[in-house]
Amino acid sequence: MSATAQPVFRTATEADVPALVALIESAYRGESSRGGWTTEADLLKGRRTDPEGVLNVIRREGSRMVVVERGGEVTACCQLERREGHAYFGMFAVRPQRQGGGLGKQVLAEAERFARDEWRAGEMQMTVISARGDLIAWYERRGYRRTGHMTPFPYGDERVGVPQRDDLEFELLVKKLG
Repeated sequence: MSATAQPVFRTATEADVPALVALIESAYRGESSRGGWTTEADLLKGRRTDPEGVLNVIRREGSRMVVVERGGEVTACCQLERREGHAYFGMFAVRPQRQGGGLGKQVLAEAERFARDEWRAGEMQMTVISARGDLIAWYERRGYRRTGHMTPFPYGDERVGVPQRDDLEFELLVKKLG
């Protein structure tokens, strides 16, 4: 696969679920995630998602799972959800060995373009674990603003991982579109 091939963006299908679960897991958790510049491996163990979670995104009304391929290989993905007056951005993953080369910036820009132009969303929102300072700084460089609005981490729900710390929470980040 050529690292210089242009990324191809498309809407995920049910056939993409196994590749998407593997990609998301590799980018967030375990030793493979340490191959990139950002990881949750020290904050959470266990899984990040499962086939049912990805299928729910694909099937949900007002939701879009974006697959990004380069040279025929699934290299990145993100979730977009249409909400009242804004779009929600989540489940963002770039293959660890492809991180740091600008692909993530392209995926985020395309997600913003889609939300603004196709859904007429005035704002993009996301939640990020507040302990992930490097990732939050990356979003801030792309125009996202920290709100200080925190929501608790779902301790005890192993569907989202096994926390390695007792101080995890999510912070809402927002960006005006257009």
